[in-house]
Amino acid sequence: MKYMDEFRDPATAKKLVEEIKRLAPIARGQREMPLQIMEFCGGHTHTLFKYGIASMLPADIEMVHGPGCPVCVLPMARVDDCVAIAEQPSVIFTTFGDAMRVPGTRKSLLQAKADGCDVRMVYSPMDALAIARKNPEREVVFFALGFETTMPSTALTLLQAYREGLKNFSLFCNHITTPATMRAILTDPDLRLDGFLAPGHVSMVIGAHPYDFVTRDYRKPLVITGFEPLDILQALWMLVKQFAEGRCEVENQYARIVPEAGNVAGLKAIAEVYETREHSEFRGLGNIGDAGVQIRDDYAAYDAEKKFGLPIDFAQGAVGYDPEHLKCADVLRGVMKPWECPAFAKTCNPQNPLGALMVSPEGSCAAYYAYGKLAKRS
Repeated sequence: MKYMDEFRDPATAKKLVEEIKRLAPIARGQREMPLQIMEFCGGHTHTLFKYGIASMLPADIEMVHGPGCPVCVLPMARVDDCVAIAEQPSVIFTTFGDAMRVPGTRKSLLQAKADGCDVRMVYSPMDALAIARKNPEREVVFFALGFETTMPSTALTLLQAYREGLKNFSLFCNHITTPATMRAILTDPDLRLDGFLAPGHVSMVIGAHPYDFVTRDYRKPLVITGFEPLDILQALWMLVKQFAEGRCEVENQYARIVPEAGNVAGLKAIAEVYETREHSEFRGLGNIGDAGVQIRDDYAAYDAEKKFGLPIDFAQGAVGYDPEHLKCADVLRGVMKPWECPAFAKTCNPQNPLGALMVSPEGSCAAYYAYGKLAKRS
């Protein structure tokens, strides 16, 4: 527990909170609104609630919840495509567990499994590759999902399949990139963010410099941070200190994990396998150019989109359907709190999730339900 306790020390946390409270009025200056700081990652949202950090912050600071995780921004139309592939008689469709329950317009992958499709939960893409080796007569598809955190592992798995000459393995690629998503958020006219907490696990892969445009082009301070309580508090103190001192920089609180240049081997694998996709639809954010990636033509034999074809032509920028009574889009964009959605904790709950934000353990709706709902309403 030594290395966990160091990042949860109450005395250090108290000092950081006191320092944030001292600096926050100076940082806020003459703004009428509180400083609006977006935590991009749902893991940070959960830390804020689980350890009571959100309730300790002064009124000069308002946390705005960001896209959360790749499952949260997965459009329903893309889930439909997953189900369509899984319904092919020859297919074994493999996926991480949190994607199983995300609703499509027809059904989720879990419902497809209940209807007889061979959908299997795996813990890594290499597990899917092992299934392909054991089942040469079947087509094995892995649902490649995630920001840059998971892209190296899927890229390396594809390269392993290529080296082995496996013909029955492919990726259904839904990877998206963090900087492009952040740029789309910054151009949203409904948002007036003042700064960012950037995800530490993504930054472990891409490094610090891909965020330079945030400070250079938009003049928004940004701090890369980890997921322990003291990580978050120190990052908030670093941000507030920047405001108070009139600075606007990319800072790295998570330097024990995040190298400035990122993971060189991981970035090399990503560049080898993936290229930028012209159109990618994000739930709540619409089509974002150059935010998603697709498999390069050199590895087209491992691209499930090309191998099977899709009922919805995602590559042309098809837009999925979201029920009007669900406010997932507004919550994702940070313009609405989860408890303001009329379905929250009523028809939409962890036992019966209607939106991805309630399905994913990193979703902000799941975080509010688990930690913050009652406290917020009180």
